[in-house]
Amino acid sequence: MALLVTVLSTVYVVSGVLLTLCAFSILILLVQYLLHRHERVTAAALTAETLPTVAVQLPIYNELYVVERLVRACAALDYPRDRLIIQVLDDSTDETQQTAQAVCADLQAQGVDVRYVHRENRVGYKAGALAHGLTLLPPDVQYVAIFDADFVPRPDFLHRTVPYLVQNERVGLVQARWSHLNREENVLTRWQAFAVDGHFVIEQTARSRSGLLMNFNGTCGVWRISAIQDSGGWSDNTLAEDLDLSYRAQLKGWRFMYLPEVDVPGELPPQIAAFKEQQARWAKGGTQCMKLLIPRIWKDPHLSLGQKLMGSMHLSQYLAHPLIILMLLCAPILLILSGSLPNLPIGPLAYAWIAPPMVFVVSQGALYKDWKRRVLQIPALFAFGTGIAWSNARAVTSGILSRKSEFKRTPKYARMAASNKYAAARVSRNVYVEIFLSLYAFAGAYIALRFSPAAMPYLLTYGFAFAVVAFWGLRDVWEVRRAAAHA
Repeated sequence: MALLVTVLSTVYVVSGVLLTLCAFSILILLVQYLLHRHERVTAAALTAETLPTVAVQLPIYNELYVVERLVRACAALDYPRDRLIIQVLDDSTDETQQTAQAVCADLQAQGVDVRYVHRENRVGYKAGALAHGLTLLPPDVQYVAIFDADFVPRPDFLHRTVPYLVQNERVGLVQARWSHLNREENVLTRWQAFAVDGHFVIEQTARSRSGLLMNFNGTCGVWRISAIQDSGGWSDNTLAEDLDLSYRAQLKGWRFMYLPEVDVPGELPPQIAAFKEQQARWAKGGTQCMKLLIPRIWKDPHLSLGQKLMGSMHLSQYLAHPLIILMLLCAPILLILSGSLPNLPIGPLAYAWIAPPMVFVVSQGALYKDWKRRVLQIPALFAFGTGIAWSNARAVTSGILSRKSEFKRTPKYARMAASNKYAAARVSRNVYVEIFLSLYAFAGAYIALRFSPAAMPYLLTYGFAFAVVAFWGLRDVWEVRRAAAHA
């Protein structure tokens, strides 16, 4: 019995310390943002004669509801038509093909250089589609913008981004900020908007302006094609092809620029199953990148110690989810066996835990005049962010064990969540585990009431978080089935 207590206490303490270090890395980014938030880098506007030819790549797969919106938005870019090529890289296997072909034909008749490309297989998934598209471009095209199907670029996007690449030949990527088409659709989309804003306002600004390694977000960015090629090109070795190429390019010496003032509205998944699928793909892909890239980071003689440490923390960020699960599983047993939870030996590092909620507060303040009203929704943010820990922990484990899996794209809804053919109509097995974890945490809180009341808030919070996510999953499936029954 003593050995079991020792083992569980060690797992609990180590997990808690590692989570605190994750929070500390967020605190560093928050401080860097506050130090650099007023800095601005500008590029002179290009004249009509000096505007280069730009290709716009649109990788799509079964995007029936949003493909036309995307292609027409790109055709409406305020850029000379003789210097704009749009590639619709369609790997679809459903009616999306016909919809995409029809809109491309219509725009071609209007004089837009839009090229429909369909592969007979999905070799390499998104990375394979992007790589294939590059081989079809004329050799004089130097820049390529990339948009996923759920985004709608504004007409001036290229005018606001391309000059930075033209005027500095060492800039390999210009990344824009994501904004939101459907933030107010439901509680889940409002929570996601919080998380996205925190990442783009605080984290990306801090990394870009303080010289830390940053990532391309997979969409809403413009690449220098020579930077892609020099870095080894797109690879399907991971499910996070964007993160993988980002680090390989920066290790090659290419500079990245992030422009928070340039935003591209995108659609947030309104269903929890789609959101968890997206997050699990990012978690597994990020973990795969961690295994591939951290050794290269530490061997690179050109990176500072700070860049190496923060780059490693960035690539390891999804490890937080299995650590959360481990701590939760250990807590009730430790309460029964020893009557209390171990104290974490973190000292002043405990103050780092103020950083995660402050990231959301500061980012809302930077973007919205009514930020005080918005930050009242932070409890929902915590509930959803914590409640997906199980599905993400599974994905991280899969990445660590190098298990192969298909690239599952995030379903797009275009405000048609319940009646959408891509919507989840079955309850995922993850939901049942989340119900168990919720009941387990609530049982732990009951045990804590007797042995260590100070542990109750911690366990009640996790019980609530898993209950919210499980309930939302059941609710979504019920809505889809009800819509199908009335169809």
